[in-house]
Amino acid sequence: MTSRDPLLSAALVAAGRGWSVFPLVPGEKAPAVRGWEQRATTDRRQIYRWWASGSGFNVGIACGPSGLVVIDLDERGGEEPPETFAGARGGEDVFAMLASAAGASMPVDTYAVATPSGRHLYYRAPADHVVRNSAGALGWRVDIRAAGGYVVAAGSHREDGAYQIVRHRPVAALPEWLRSALTPRPRPPESPGSSAPELPRRRASAYVRAIVDGESQAVAEAQTGTRHDTLLAAARTLGRLVGGRELSEDTARVALLHAAAGHVGIDGCTPREIEQTITDGIAFGQKLPRRIGRNLHQMQHSPLRRTERSDRQQRS
Repeated sequence: MTSRDPLLSAALVAAGRGWSVFPLVPGEKAPAVRGWEQRATTDRRQIYRWWASGSGFNVGIACGPSGLVVIDLDERGGEEPPETFAGARGGEDVFAMLASAAGASMPVDTYAVATPSGRHLYYRAPADHVVRNSAGALGWRVDIRAAGGYVVAAGSHREDGAYQIVRHRPVAALPEWLRSALTPRPRPPESPGSSAPELPRRRASAYVRAIVDGESQAVAEAQTGTRHDTLLAAARTLGRLVGGRELSEDTARVALLHAAAGHVGIDGCTPREIEQTITDGIAFGQKLPRRIGRNLHQMQHSPLRRTERSDRQQRS
């Protein structure tokens, strides 16, 4: 039975393909539920509950649980490409250049969705390793939506446009050249005694959460005149954690989007400006990856840290 609610129908169609869905804020692409990756589902009863009574939720697809790697090609204008991709007008041109350099043809014979700013190409995730989210790591205006990330499903819509199927093909396997490009390179072995022991993950994760909370608070409390710089600095800080695989890109992005939401409409601040600032900051930060375990261990054993502990003991 087909639903009269197009967004409910879109969620049911995606789930029918075996893709795990969850609700997004109406008219936007931010998650409407916490823990979206864990709560994403193909269960029709839960989907009916979420999209009941015309809730208006857009539809998100959690890429990891759905076994998807989605290539996000950004076609927005107004920016010159880096010299490496001179002549490219957007992500699709860059993707074609990357394919050509790998001796392959442009891999487009797969399920594809037009977005308000470009196109999504869907591929099946490889079974032998996990592909993670990345922004710009493959090339200018080419982002990867995979484990830890999500895409907006066809049938959803935002103020600046709709998500529509433009190629109704079965989802193809990830091409070999793409698979190779997205396979993490092994890290070179470190010399004996050169690395400090890692902190327990629970402790490191708590430290990451504290960083995210602190940066989010700074963004939310930023005053006019410092808003852009504060948001950019926060995005760069979280981008470093994304680069170090301490934090998923979408978790960083969603935290910053929520923190900056109160600025929209104030002194000309727009959602697009906020999204672009966050994208730029995260991409920059990823080039300077930060691993919390080692850094925190070193900080805790530094002379400055010992002095701080001594001062606290004297005051207590």
